[in-house]
Amino acid sequence: MVTSLPPREHPPGSEATGAAPAAPHPASVGGGETGDPGRRGWLPWALPAVLLVALFFVLPFVLNARFAFSAWTGFRSEITWNGLDNFRTLVEQDLLTNAVTVTVLYAILCMAIQNTVSLSLALALQRTDRVNTVFRSVFFLPTLVSPLAAGYIWRGILDPAGPVNSFLGVDWAWLGEPATALLTVAFVDAWKWSGLITLVYIAGLNSVPRELIESARVDGAGPWTRFARVRFPLLAPAITFNVAVTLVGALSAYDVIAATTGGGPGDHTRALNVVMRQQWGQGFFGSASALSLTVTLLVIATAVPLVWWLRRREVTG
Repeated sequence: MVTSLPPREHPPGSEATGAAPAAPHPASVGGGETGDPGRRGWLPWALPAVLLVALFFVLPFVLNARFAFSAWTGFRSEITWNGLDNFRTLVEQDLLTNAVTVTVLYAILCMAIQNTVSLSLALALQRTDRVNTVFRSVFFLPTLVSPLAAGYIWRGILDPAGPVNSFLGVDWAWLGEPATALLTVAFVDAWKWSGLITLVYIAGLNSVPRELIESARVDGAGPWTRFARVRFPLLAPAITFNVAVTLVGALSAYDVIAATTGGGPGDHTRALNVVMRQQWGQGFFGSASALSLTVTLLVIATAVPLVWWLRRREVTG
């Protein structure tokens, strides 16, 4: 006689019940810590960068800001607090207002020229082949040249007796005439940096899904319609980066202006950093610090709203 054994009992959630076993609680894995490890893992990697930024950018800015409100010159040994006198003196001498106007106008010109030229080059050089690779390298070479060296090179090229006037058959001081000085320097700045901006636009164009372009072509969209309706909206991240970089870089420009015009003719290219260097060289360190603070505040006041608006445009289209 065979005696049947009673059925074996299985704990709830085991294989016998058809349900998957219960997953262990996060607290039982990895030493009993809870929470998302990904959120904790980025901090050690970001800490060195945060410390470097704080040490070399934030700390010097804070230490220098107090000198903008002090009477500090090379003609007296003590440094005393004078409030807003440095800014008031710069305004009365028509240095601050003119410098801010020139800086903003120069930044807008540089941003517009660089992005227009670079986007046009990117559209022409988007396809990767041997010829386009050579041209990409040629257009990128000026980026490797020192800004001062680039300024001195173009100062000789644009001289009234230089090759530009000889080629055009004119006699014009491109850097010496108030009507063309600022625009000419902006073109030199665009020549210097357009190669880098072009590569960013090429990367953005190559990231556009080809299926969307082919669908638009099948629907009868022409080249301009495909660019305006499909490719340009999807270039929003590249546009955000390039516009912000070119505008902020031009707001703090000094090297190219100093090498080409030195701030002239008159004060038509005398940007904030040029005036700051002149004030420092004359021994007015407090006024130079006030101009340095103005540059920083101008960059922050321009870049933060601009990047916010462009990033919002990326989402809303």
